[in-house]
Amino acid sequence: MRHEGLGVRRGCGTKDWGSDTHEIMTDGSTAVSPPRAVVFAVLPGGEAHAAADDEHLAEIKELLRSADIEWLADVVQHRDRPDPHAYLGRGKMAELKAAVKASGATVAVCEDDLTPGQVAAVLDAVDADVLDRTELILSVFAKHAHSLEGTLQVHLAQLEYELTRMRGKGLVLSRLGAGVDMRGPGETKLEVDRRVIRRRIQVLRQRIERMARTRRTQRARRLRSSVPLIALAGYTNAGKSTLLNALTDAHVPVADRLFETLDPTTRSFRYRDRDYVITDTVGFIRKLPHQLVDAFASTLEETTIADVVLVVADASLEMDEIAAREKTVADVLDMIGSHAPRILVFNKTDLLDDAARRARLEATYPDAAYISAATGEGLDELRARIAAFFDRALRPVRLLFPYTEGAAMNRLRGVASDLREEHTPEGVVVEARLPAAEAARYARFDAALCDRDRRGAGTGRDEEGGRTHREDQGEGDGREGDGRAAGGDAAGAQ
Repeated sequence: MRHEGLGVRRGCGTKDWGSDTHEIMTDGSTAVSPPRAVVFAVLPGGEAHAAADDEHLAEIKELLRSADIEWLADVVQHRDRPDPHAYLGRGKMAELKAAVKASGATVAVCEDDLTPGQVAAVLDAVDADVLDRTELILSVFAKHAHSLEGTLQVHLAQLEYELTRMRGKGLVLSRLGAGVDMRGPGETKLEVDRRVIRRRIQVLRQRIERMARTRRTQRARRLRSSVPLIALAGYTNAGKSTLLNALTDAHVPVADRLFETLDPTTRSFRYRDRDYVITDTVGFIRKLPHQLVDAFASTLEETTIADVVLVVADASLEMDEIAAREKTVADVLDMIGSHAPRILVFNKTDLLDDAARRARLEATYPDAAYISAATGEGLDELRARIAAFFDRALRPVRLLFPYTEGAAMNRLRGVASDLREEHTPEGVVVEARLPAAEAARYARFDAALCDRDRRGAGTGRDEEGGRTHREDQGEGDGREGDGRAAGGDAAGAQ
């Protein structure tokens, strides 16, 4: 005997549709098994090709794995565009119904986004829950959001998605009247539900905005410090978090699943006497739901204020897939307004066992960096390339810090590159390379200016001494003249 935890499609703002299936065993115990899915899709082209279909559906199957849903079967229809009313044609819809029944699937997952009418049509045909691509991605995000901010952002995206899917006609929300002032109880309930969701969305936006202000304050402090800011961006599961761990020893949890890391992590590392701040951001995917882009706006802002964006890509994929994912990442970065310079970083080079394939990749992307964050291959070259990028904006300076300015010199060590120190009787002479803003901030310690000031002070003291000597001589001459005049007067009086 089996009790199913899924039966009808629920809005993603309510109880999670991905409830496990409970199997009641003969001894009375209960075993929990994950939801089971049949994937259906409409793909372009008139002829079915199994290999091409598997490649096209590989990503949706990875999403299922990340959502802990077991994949059972596929139903694919080849036509130019989906049916506007039911998504699948009549024959394929019957095939989907049979596949769900034969496999015992608890959910039918569409590779594409569905309209509310298409969802209703599929629900009428199959005895299972129905999910489209956006709702599946939202479920994966909900499973992997751990921080409060990430959880609120995902919940906001879910509510915004649910608001667009609410309908007034159906089995529950029936409309009994028509005409002016003749709204039925179903339509009234629909309006109440929409008002409740809008109110919850407003509250969530206010809470997220308060957190965003705190994040902006932290960013402002980093910007004032003139420490180089680096953002990690790229397709999901390309290895961004693994790279962050390799560069900074951050110990962020990683796993071979899509959207494993959602919460942004900021860490620093030091290279050649200079500190760098690097932030890991949420991964991208094709057809990324706009609700998620809006909800994670404060997180994605990291890519808009960074000095450089490291676009991490998976080197183990086929060339066509690499190009498609690179275009997706570029489109999303452009959409959110990230105009910072970008460095393409190919990760997972340890999985390239074919030398000819790597040579072809390097010939296609000659300006990219090639690393393996898992093994450490190429990380030194990547650090040197990052340092060279920022070195182009540095100015050489020679500064003299009096021994009473230890705090200013200590702060300099965090932003300077190629720093050398020499202790002198006047203070510490520092030769370094600084960003233009920092060079202006430390201009008062310029060694040449200090030398001129000392020479000027010495010249002034010499001139003052000369004036004093001449004045003393003048006063002496005046006293002698007065003495002679006094003597003459005395002689005349006699």
